Amino acid sequence: PVTHGKAWVEMVHRYLATAVGVLITVLAIAQWRLARRGAATLSPAWGAATLAWVCAQGAFGALTVTMKLYPAIVTAHLLGGLGLLALLAVQAVRLAPAPLALSARQRAGVALVAALVVGQILLGGWVSTNYAVLACTDFPTCQGRWWPAMDFDAAFSVRRPLGESADGGYLPFAALTAIHMAHRLGAVVALAALLGLAWQLRSGGDPALRRPAAALAGVAALQLATGLSNVVLGWPLLAAVAHTGGAALLVVLLAMLLARSAPRRVPAAPAGAGARALGPAS
Repeated sequence: PVTHGKAWVEMVHRYLATAVGVLITVLAIAQWRLARRGAATLSPAWGAATLAWVCAQGAFGALTVTMKLYPAIVTAHLLGGLGLLALLAVQAVRLAPAPLALSARQRAGVALVAALVVGQILLGGWVSTNYAVLACTDFPTCQGRWWPAMDFDAAFSVRRPLGESADGGYLPFAALTAIHMAHRLGAVVALAALLGLAWQLRSGGDPALRRPAAALAGVAALQLATGLSNVVLGWPLLAAVAHTGGAALLVVLLAMLLARSAPRRVPAAPAGAGARALGPAS
């Protein structure tokens, strides 16, 4: 039966997605026109890539509905949305530069943590799209054990409909447990990496890095709290939405850190410009 409340949520999401698509189209056209006039501060390739990305997002959104919440499609749609957010965050930084001085080691650390966070979000999306949150309702153990029965082969079989195994049978509960536990173990690694990066940035001696470090540590704490709330409180909607929002904040923070610390290209002066600036020798 149709649930009108859920239908409204779905339709509002579609309207907002359409509005985002229109705004990105305007952004791409504006970047192209500025480039033609020689007044662009950002390559029009950014706008074109963002427009192509949002079109792909629309296609995945349609497949999410027509393929009846096929887990791989829904997870890809989630990652695509966060990727779109990262693209826009990087463009915002490039339009209003506020450079950060990161050492090569610090920048490599940010890139590594960003990769870990994306992997953890992928695992979290797989948990959500397979409805595996409630496979473990206790913490720190799961089903009263530190290592419950798990079926990793069935858990990470990608080409299968929701609730089914690759051979067409029901997805076993041990597979849901494996999905949940993989995300839980990944959270330990990601949380340690985020806190380690925050400590490294804060102790680097540059006062400008203290706010990004505090933001990373704060969002990491938020993710821990909302993730635990999902488990022990029975997956409340507010905690689930906040957990997804925290993941989005992490993506934005890390993308902006990488963009702000990227090496800046200094345009080369035309040949002979230096001699003309100095004037004739006396």
